Amino acid sequence: MEIVNARLRKKSALHTLVIEQGHFTSITEQSADVAANAEQIDAAGQLACAPFVEPHIHLDAALTAGEPHWNQSGTLFEGIERWGERKPLLNEADIRRRALQTIELLVQNGVQYIRTHADVSDPSLVGLRTLCALRDELADKIEIQVVAFPQEGLLSFPGGLALMEEALQVGADVIGGIPHFEYTRELGEASMKKVIELALEYDRLVDVHCDEIDDPNSRFLEVLAAEALFKQLGNRVTASHTTAMGSYDNAYCSKLFRLLKKSGINFVSCPTESIHLQGRFDSYPKRRGLTRVKELNAADINVCFGQDSIFDPWYSLGNGKLLRSLDFGLHICQMMGYADFSSALDFISDNSAKTLNVEHRYGIELGKPGHFILLDGEDDYAVIRQQGEVLLSVRYGEIIMQREKAKRLTDNWIDVGD
Repeated sequence: MEIVNARLRKKSALHTLVIEQGHFTSITEQSADVAANAEQIDAAGQLACAPFVEPHIHLDAALTAGEPHWNQSGTLFEGIERWGERKPLLNEADIRRRALQTIELLVQNGVQYIRTHADVSDPSLVGLRTLCALRDELADKIEIQVVAFPQEGLLSFPGGLALMEEALQVGADVIGGIPHFEYTRELGEASMKKVIELALEYDRLVDVHCDEIDDPNSRFLEVLAAEALFKQLGNRVTASHTTAMGSYDNAYCSKLFRLLKKSGINFVSCPTESIHLQGRFDSYPKRRGLTRVKELNAADINVCFGQDSIFDPWYSLGNGKLLRSLDFGLHICQMMGYADFSSALDFISDNSAKTLNVEHRYGIELGKPGHFILLDGEDDYAVIRQQGEVLLSVRYGEIIMQREKAKRLTDNWIDVGD
């Protein structure tokens, strides 16, 4: 496969990309636009970008909003209750059907890597087993990591720890947790230590739903980061949500950031979900409900954006478009300067790849797998401003998705004057 007239991120010149035997074998700068032959793909000056990465979604719960009841209050905890009502209705065929529909939505919007959480507060582990099977079945088409997520608590849910170990033996790639939902502070802290212990024992990654609450006293992040630091797990550990950080005072955060930087852990923020679920107990002023994305990024701590939910008990919208999540995140976090825009796609590509620990085989670089997407826009700013479509998605040099570029208004549609 050969692609001509492509723009690359943070480079002004056009480039020609060559993929042979599934890997990039040539990336060369063009002196000018060239006429593509029948064997080449003409990027026509559009942006070639490493594929989008969905670092945080719940495929087992996707497309279940309103089944059997809607989340009327819009709170996180009612969402957990509604999901508890839906879980008895789960079966392999049900989960498989909804997960495949959701994966297709993601693929159509440029995603080639997914980290999905699977609820293991379920003695059958049907969600986890089904998603692990899909991961293996679709391995040639998309890369999926499955997180064993104890939705109702690792230590507070009866048999939760045994279910976690069973999930790891079944084949979960990542160990999850939810310390702020454990019954007591002591149980929350103990769960974080246990998660790190299991990660060492089973050689797995870690991704914890951590401090997803507005309570400024919810401080399990410091426990997770300290354990990651002491056990030297660093970039193999991710803290998702951490919305309580938006309620921490600056003096505490100053101390906390020192630990976070030393630990090397990753962060995932889910802008659409958090702005919807958090701040529900506030009148006015209302908190934004997101972690300190701007400050984490400025401190060179890896942070990325995920969608979290698509039409489920916690979030009844969602369409698989990470560019939409990015747009929300930039607005909510007040990252609206040109410098923010010029590298914003990092939050749904490079930074997410680091979170999934796949950066060594990710990116448009010589020798790396021939995975990329073509976006409608010449750079990060244009793509974000226009919410540019994903025009093409290529994996190992094979096209897995392609769509026509939307036609813009012609010059003579309206007379704009001299």
